[in-house]
Amino acid sequence: MPEIEKTLSKIGMTKNEIKVYLTLNKEGSSRAGTIARLAHTDRSATYDSLRRLIEKGLASFVMVGNVKWFQCTGPRRLREYLKEQEEELEKIIPELHRLHKIGKMEGQVRIFKGIKGVKSIFMDILRKGQDCYVFGSEGQFSQRLPSFAERYDRQMLENKTKTFMLVRKGTKKPNKRAAVYREIDVAESPAVTNIYGSAIAIIIWSEQPEAILIENPAAAQAYKSYFDFMWQRAKK
Repeated sequence: MPEIEKTLSKIGMTKNEIKVYLTLNKEGSSRAGTIARLAHTDRSATYDSLRRLIEKGLASFVMVGNVKWFQCTGPRRLREYLKEQEEELEKIIPELHRLHKIGKMEGQVRIFKGIKGVKSIFMDILRKGQDCYVFGSEGQFSQRLPSFAERYDRQMLENKTKTFMLVRKGTKKPNKRAAVYREIDVAESPAVTNIYGSAIAIIIWSEQPEAILIENPAAAQAYKSYFDFMWQRAKK
């Protein structure tokens, strides 16, 4: 049950909505007073939750005499509800994207923390759909996020893009079909630099990883020139 509650919370249901919904799902058609007692919510909160669930299409009611009997519309409706939310989101994405580009500052620097933050960097690389140039990698990406790294490699292949990696001499190389490796004689480091398009992402693979994203065409070009210089002198 905790896992169900956690998932329902992630899709936007409040704590009281979850209690009321799960009570309806278990008990079937019930009166508001019964729902409040079984869900351990006060009467006012129960009515508010029922109203919101009805608005979302996750609950309904019938009148029996002068009394309302409430019921949930079944678990499959949750999938339909999420699909409707996705469709609504798709309608506003183009305008949000336009505003995002307008408001973006030249030379913008952003910091991402934690595994989810680092994942967002790699998702950005995939979205840009350009080759990525990496130096300083010790295989941390594949070690820390093996399943995600496999999906990333597969998506790079589908995008017909490659990762060109300069790795420390003697480093074990992950089996990536979309990667090309060359070796250089440098010291081990937890920081990995990724250059793609007009962006530079420096990922620090500490216990709680974090990343610094620099979006600046001139800086990215300078880093790429430095990468090219090392690549030409690296061992195949």
